[in-house]
Amino acid sequence: MNHTHGLYLITDSQLLAGRLLPAVEQALIGGAKLIQYRDKSTDTSKRFHEAQQLKALCQCYNVPLIINDDLELAAQLGLGVHLGQQDGSIALARQRLGQDAIIGATCHNSLEFAKQAATQGASYLAFGAFYPSSTKPLAQAADLQTLTQAKQLFSLPVVAIGGINLDNARPLIDAGADYLAVISDIFALPTANICQQAEAYLRLF
Repeated sequence: MNHTHGLYLITDSQLLAGRLLPAVEQALIGGAKLIQYRDKSTDTSKRFHEAQQLKALCQCYNVPLIINDDLELAAQLGLGVHLGQQDGSIALARQRLGQDAIIGATCHNSLEFAKQAATQGASYLAFGAFYPSSTKPLAQAADLQTLTQAKQLFSLPVVAIGGINLDNARPLIDAGADYLAVISDIFALPTANICQQAEAYLRLF
């Protein structure tokens, strides 16, 4: 992970229906540092093609693309993967994808889980949800102190996720978040406004 902080964008198949590539490209122009492809559908060929196109796009901007929860797809395309607590082992993913792949772990509010993930070879630790989110309305709440403690305990980048917008992002950065993972506050906007919104996030750091 060459950038040590910044905006981490997660795609949403509903919000980006019919405009996945142009919307992501606007975010990349605006300075997004990491993109995660998240599509929960079972349409494997659609997901393969979209991920393939996104990979080519992200390469143009020299920004890593990470696949959400799908180790097979990540391995097929030579990409990194982000795993939730129920999505399989970080150690196995590290074995499959090699030493250089970016492997992210969802830790919710648990430093104990973060410790396991770090030991198994995670590249970054994601904590959340910090604020209520429309993407995952039932996600358990995380507190700012967890970010600060994670920064002290682990020598890995720390990602904050969950209902983040420009108005509530500052305390997360102050508490130690290296990356802010955002979905709706950028991808719910019209494509024409995405670049400007991404730039506004960068100014927070």
